Amino acid sequence: MARQTKLILCPINLRHAQVEHHAYMEAVEMARRRQAKLIVATIAPEIERNLNIYNSDTYWGQQLRKFVNDNPASGVPEIEMVVRKGAVHRQIVKLADERKVDLIVMEAANPKVKDYLLGTTASHVVTHAECSVYVVRS
Repeated sequence: MARQTKLILCPINLRHAQVEHHAYMEAVEMARRRQAKLIVATIAPEIERNLNIYNSDTYWGQQLRKFVNDNPASGVPEIEMVVRKGAVHRQIVKLADERKVDLIVMEAANPKVKDYLLGTTASHVVTHAECSVYVVRS
């Protein structure tokens, strides 16, 4: 018997979201078909390189809201947006564990890095996540 998917996590790298967001579209479709809740998360750096960003939680929260508004998830029963700080690979796994996520849907690699078979972030998440991970190749 197939497991029921009730909670899907889709981490978004907002620095590359304007270029690629295939994983988000896949996550939305999966959440719609399964009538699952979707958590869309972004991981902010602990120390901002851009000195114009005074409050990174607020800044990245606004950017995430804008991304979700620009890419509507119609038919998905519930969407939650989460901003975390820290190492991307660790924060994705930590969030998935804390929230008891059933499935993580994420991009394979930085869209500018075509040399890797699987990106280091995706590799870490696949190796360390307790739940299933669906990796979308761009």
